[in-house]
Amino acid sequence: MAYDVTVERLGLSAVFDLKGERAAVGAWLGDDGPEFPSAPNTASFGERAELLWTGPDHWLYRAPLEMEESLLACEVPDEISIAHVSDTFAAFMIEGADANEIMSIACPLDLHASSFPENGATYTEAFGLKALVCRRKAGFQLFVERSFGDLLADYLTRAIGH
Repeated sequence: MAYDVTVERLGLSAVFDLKGERAAVGAWLGDDGPEFPSAPNTASFGERAELLWTGPDHWLYRAPLEMEESLLACEVPDEISIAHVSDTFAAFMIEGADANEIMSIACPLDLHASSFPENGATYTEAFGLKALVCRRKAGFQLFVERSFGDLLADYLTRAIGH
């Protein structure tokens, strides 16, 4: 059975793994960053960047790749840990009327909108691989370790029946 869905492999973006108390992370982000997400396992969106709350005192900051150099030049306070992880992810956008069905094949989470809101963002697994799943208005973004990108692309192609 073929599903009404498109899968697009996304290009690189600037991604930073941040660990530290909210106030210290907020000070590093400054006024230009997005507001903090209102609940764990959700994301908030600014003009150009997003902030994902992925665990206790654990955040992912994601921005366009052209912002990466300026972010790398920022001084890092001792109160937080920042790891530059831009090139560690392979990212996919899954959109279409049957995006929920494909995601239910891929991962064990209950991704119904009542359980996983429009700004949901959490680590789980997809086809047995550690994955970050983010709900978007048009569907889902799925991130895995870059070395598994081709494998995930193959799994998704097989799942959608093309």
